[in-house]
Amino acid sequence: MSKKLILVFFLFFLLSQFDGLAQCAMCRTTVESSISNGRTNIATGLNTGILYLLSAPYLLVGAIAFLWFRQSKKEQQERIAKWRIKQKVSQILGQ
Repeated sequence: MSKKLILVFFLFFLLSQFDGLAQCAMCRTTVESSISNGRTNIATGLNTGILYLLSAPYLLVGAIAFLWFRQSKKEQQERIAKWRIKQKVSQILGQ
């Protein structure tokens, strides 16, 4: 795939919006009623789920950044190696 096509797909997914069918009011009501009854396991589970969903995008972005960084380092090392070979050849030929 070309870089332009990847960029177009990235921009499409970045700029597109989807309606979520969240039930935040219902979750809040359930948690409040369970806490008032003395049960905190539902609230703990909900908080854990929220943290799990929060961490997923950050892990994805971190993995992409790491792979991008690693690829750029490889390309930089290849360019340096080619430059050194080019310098050695020019020294041998006396240019």
